[in-house]
Amino acid sequence: MNRILFFLTFLLMINACTEKKEEVTFKVMAWNILHGGNDIPKGPKEVIHIIQEIDPDVILMVETYGSGKRIADSLGYNFHLIAEEGTALDDKNINLSIFSKFPFGERIDTEFPFYFGGREVLINGRTIRFFSNWFHYLPWENEPEEMGMSTAELLDWEKTETRYNMIQKVLPYLKKYSASTDSIPVIFGGDLNSPSHLDWGEETKEIHNGLQVPWYSTKVLEELGLIDTYRTLHPDPISHPGITWDSKGVKDEHRIDYIFYKGDALKPVASDSHNAHLGEPFSINGKTFPYPSDHGFVVTTFTF
Repeated sequence: MNRILFFLTFLLMINACTEKKEEVTFKVMAWNILHGGNDIPKGPKEVIHIIQEIDPDVILMVETYGSGKRIADSLGYNFHLIAEEGTALDDKNINLSIFSKFPFGERIDTEFPFYFGGREVLINGRTIRFFSNWFHYLPWENEPEEMGMSTAELLDWEKTETRYNMIQKVLPYLKKYSASTDSIPVIFGGDLNSPSHLDWGEETKEIHNGLQVPWYSTKVLEELGLIDTYRTLHPDPISHPGITWDSKGVKDEHRIDYIFYKGDALKPVASDSHNAHLGEPFSINGKTFPYPSDHGFVVTTFTF
């Protein structure tokens, strides 16, 4: 009898180890679709076409503005509107949302749902906390290196407007959830409306008027242990600038849309950045569509 019990225990241990080693791969997309995609004719349909070609498992959407539920339903996603519970899912005033092919878990409500909120997603029975964000574009300058300021002065300037104040309000949430990623990993993405300190270092000072700027908006996330997936996988900002903001006829190319993560259970294995001008042809997978947004998007594939 003891030998049988020992054998059964051994089998259970092997099975548990096998389950622990099982990896799941999933793809995350972060995209500001601009006014619900409604700034070009049939824009929401073009949003749908592009998402179909990317085929992400989770979407962190910005500027949803009433189009999210229609897009999610047409593509078969579960849809979470980042707003007070009970808000109409086609409410045109709501900014952020999360789409998922996987089941949702608990809601993650905040006091500031217009620019930060989340939802638990259950991937093969394991939980990841996903957060979608939008931070204000002010203060903004197309070419901050041409403002005649030193690095210290630029960092002071960065804290003079709305974006810095927004970050201060959501920092308690970011600190809380980034502190528990050993048990529940975090993926945070969206539109920071800020360049990255990782794109303004030693390698790029020649194109930034000799300046190296540790921009607060991204540096503060790094200090919390959040990792920039695109720049981790493409460490050279010259060969892979990852531009997601580029106004036609203006010199203002920046990477301002991101996917960050924290948690040892997660590993980014691929990350791509795509961009086009509003209303102009955008080609992907051999197909071309009118581009419905003024922002590019980021796609990161993880193993879990």
